[in-house]
Amino acid sequence: MAKQVKKENTKSDELGEKLPWKMKRQYKVVFGCLLVILSIGLLTAFISYFLFMHGENDQSIVTALSDRNKPAENWLGKVGAFLADFFIYQGFGAASFLFVKLFFITGAFMVLDLPLKKLKSTWFWDLFAIIILSILFGFFANSIPELGGTIGFEMNQFFQDYIGKIGTFLVLIFGLVIYLLFKIKISPDSIKIFFEKKQKEFKEDIDAMKSKPSEDASGAYNLEEYAVEESKDDLDEAFEEPYIKPVTSQFEINKETLKPTISSYSEIELEPTLKSEPKPSASLSLEIEQPITPKAEPAKEIIKTNDEAFVIEKSQDEDTVEENLAAKLVADFGLFDPKLELSNYKFPTIDLLKEYSSVGITINQEELEDNKNNIVETLRNYKIDIAQIKATVGPSVTLYEIVPEAGIRISKIKSLEDDIALSLSALGIRIIAPIPGKGTIGIEVPNKNPTMVPMKTVIASAKFQEAEMELPIALGKTISNETFVFDLAKMPHLLMAGATGQGKSVGLNAVLTSLLYKKHPAEVKFVLVDPKKVELTLFNKIERHYLAKLPDSEDAIITDNSKVINTLNSLCIEMDNRYSLLKDAMVRNIKEYNEKFKQRKLNPENGHQFLPYIVLVVDEFADLIMTAGKEVETPIARLAQLARAIGIHLIIATQRPSVNVITGMIKANFPARIAFRVTSKIDSRTILDSGGADQLIGRGDLLFSNGNDLVRVQCAFVDTPEVEKIVDYIGSQKAYASAFMLPEYVGEESSVKLDIDISERDSMFREAAEIIVTAQQGSASLLQRKLKLGYNRAGRLIDQLEAAGIVGPFEGSKARSVNIPDLVALDQFLNNEQNNN
Repeated sequence: MAKQVKKENTKSDELGEKLPWKMKRQYKVVFGCLLVILSIGLLTAFISYFLFMHGENDQSIVTALSDRNKPAENWLGKVGAFLADFFIYQGFGAASFLFVKLFFITGAFMVLDLPLKKLKSTWFWDLFAIIILSILFGFFANSIPELGGTIGFEMNQFFQDYIGKIGTFLVLIFGLVIYLLFKIKISPDSIKIFFEKKQKEFKEDIDAMKSKPSEDASGAYNLEEYAVEESKDDLDEAFEEPYIKPVTSQFEINKETLKPTISSYSEIELEPTLKSEPKPSASLSLEIEQPITPKAEPAKEIIKTNDEAFVIEKSQDEDTVEENLAAKLVADFGLFDPKLELSNYKFPTIDLLKEYSSVGITINQEELEDNKNNIVETLRNYKIDIAQIKATVGPSVTLYEIVPEAGIRISKIKSLEDDIALSLSALGIRIIAPIPGKGTIGIEVPNKNPTMVPMKTVIASAKFQEAEMELPIALGKTISNETFVFDLAKMPHLLMAGATGQGKSVGLNAVLTSLLYKKHPAEVKFVLVDPKKVELTLFNKIERHYLAKLPDSEDAIITDNSKVINTLNSLCIEMDNRYSLLKDAMVRNIKEYNEKFKQRKLNPENGHQFLPYIVLVVDEFADLIMTAGKEVETPIARLAQLARAIGIHLIIATQRPSVNVITGMIKANFPARIAFRVTSKIDSRTILDSGGADQLIGRGDLLFSNGNDLVRVQCAFVDTPEVEKIVDYIGSQKAYASAFMLPEYVGEESSVKLDIDISERDSMFREAAEIIVTAQQGSASLLQRKLKLGYNRAGRLIDQLEAAGIVGPFEGSKARSVNIPDLVALDQFLNNEQNNN
C-alpha cells in the first residue's frame, strides 16, 4: 500500500487528471515562462501608457502597425502600444493591471509545477474585481476614458439607460459588498469583534498607565505605594486583572508595618497591575513558579476559602482545523485509484471471441404452424378451447402462450404435459401454468434446429457493455432472445448443477469470461478449485493478474482436495480480517468501504487497503464432499452465510445435486441457482425446489432461479481456444509481482503433540495464554489480531500452548478447546509448571 501511495505522489500533478488535456513537464515550463514574460511586458506597457501619457501619442501607431517609419513612444514599442490600447483603452481601463498579476501567478505555478486548480478562486475574484472596478471608474471618471476603458463606459451607459445613475450606483455598492464578504471575509460580525478588541486593548493600556509604579532617582521602586489597605478583606480585590504575571520569589509581609520586607530588590519582580496586598492573619509566604511558556499559561482566578488560597485553572480550548484533512488530501492528490499500478492494462478485445456463421434465430413458419395446430387439436380432444395463442421464438426453445376460454381449470392443462409432448413428437415439453406476471399459460417446445448462442454476441450486447453492476455476468439469451445479465454481487452466491456433459464447465467459463471482460485485475480476484485438473488450468496464465492463492502454494489453481480445506479456512480468516476493517471504518459493506478508502478517509498505516472482490469457483463440489466431508462443508457454510458483505462470493458446481451433497445449510445460503439438464425429477427439486430441470434439452439449456421466479436461458458457448486467446492476451501484459496472497492458515500439522522446552518458549507466551484463557477460544487468528503478529508466529504460539496443555488439539475449522477456566487458574498452572522445572 505504501508503494501505491508513493507512486501516486510521484505522478504528474492533477493538471493531467482533472483537465481534458495533458501537458508534459517541458511544455508546462515553456508556457509558464511565456506567461511570466507576458505579464512583465504588460506591466511595462501599462506603466508607459499611464505614467508618461504615451497612449494618446500612440493612437495613430495602433491603427498602422505595419508602417515601420512611424516610431512608438511606448517603452515596449508598437506591440506595447497595441497591448496597452487593447487592454486599457478598448478594454477595462486601469483595472487591467490585475491581468498582470493573474498572468504572472499562473506562469509561476506552471514553472514550479504547482496544481493550477488552486488558482480557480484567484481567477474568479480577480475577474470579478476587474469588472466592478471598470464600471466604478467609468461611473465616477467618465471624462477620463483611460480609467474605465471602453467596456466600463459602455456598461455604465447600459445600466444608466435601464436603471438610471442611482440604480447603477446601488449595483456597484452591491458588487463591492459581495467582494468584501466573500473574498476579503469582512462581515458585520468581524467589524464588531475588531472594534471590541481595540476598545479592550485601549482600556488595558489606560489601566496599565494608571497602575504603573513610580521610581525614585536611584531607579528603585517606592514600596510605600504597595502598603496594604485596612479595608481590603477579600483577596479577590487585590488584583485588577485575572492574570498574574508569574515570578519566582519569596517575600514576607511584616505584621506591624504591613509592608513587604525583602533583602534586595533583585529577588522579586512586582507586577505593575498589583494594587494591594491581602491583609494577613499571620506571616504569609507566597511562592509562584515561572512557567517555561507564559503565553500558554491558562487564566487563573484566586479564591480565598478558610484562610487558604487555591488556584482554579481554566483549561484552554484545543486547536481546531478548519479544513477537512481527508478533503484536502483528495484535493491535493485526487481520489485513490486502485488501478494505478496497472494503469496501462487493456481489457480483452471482443474480436478475440470466435464469430460463428450460423448466428441469429431462423424462424421456420411451417414448423410453428404445425406445432400450433397440434397443440390446439390436442387440447380440443380434451374439450379445452383456446381463445388466443402466441409464439415467441428463442434460440433453442419456442414459447407458445395460450389464453384458455373462461371456465377452464389450469390444472387440467398442466396434467396434459405428456399428451402434448406425444402429439408434437418433441423432447422436453415444459408447461408453465400460469406464466408469472401474465394471464397466460406457457408451453415451451424445443426447436427442431436449435441455434447456438456464441459468447461474442452476449459480450458485445449493449445490455452487458452498459451494465452498471459490481460483478456483471452475461450468461446467455432468454426465450425472447434477450441477453440475460445478472449481478453476482447481489445473488450473492451461485449454485450450479447438472448431469455430465450438459454444459456446467462451459457455464463456468462463460461466468469467468464475463468478469474478465468487465473488471480490472485490481477489482476482482479468483480462487479456482478444479478437482478434474483439466477444466480451469487455462487460467494459470493470468495468475499474477486475477488469481489468489495461499502464500506457500506453488499453483494458484487448486487441484488437490487436501489443499482445498486450507484454502477455504484461509478465506474464512480473510473474511474475519475484512470484517475487522469494516468495523474500524464504520461501514456496512465492501462498496462503502472502498468508496471511503478512495476518498482517503482511511489510513493505510492502520492496516486499511483497497479490498478487491474475491470469487471462489468450485468445479466439482460432490467430489470434495466425498473426500473431505464436514471439513469442507463447515467453511463453505460460514462463507455462504457471512461473506457477501465483504465481497467474497461463491460459485459451486456439482454433477449430482443430491441431499447429501447439497445440504440444507448450503441451499439456504445459495438463493441463486442454475440447473442444467438432470436425470430425474428428484434432482430437479433438490436444486430448484421445483420441477422442470429434467425436461430441459441439454447442450447449454438451463433454468435460472433467484427465489421463486424461473427463467429459461440458452447458455452462451465459449470454446477452449477462445478462452486460451483471452488469457494469452491478458497474460502478455504487465502484471503484479505475484498472485493475490490469502492469509496463511495453519492446518492439521499444527495439531501434532510437541514437547517444547520451557526455555524455548516465545517471549509473548504468557500474554498469549492470558488472551486465550480470557476469550476461552483457542485459535491462531485470535492471537494474530490481538497481538498484531504474523500468522507463523501465532501458529508457533498455539503449538507451545498445546504442548503446555493450555489448549486442546486441532479440530478442523473449529476453534481449539481451552483447558484453563480463568486467569487465576492460569497463574497457578504456570507457577506450578515453573516450580516443577
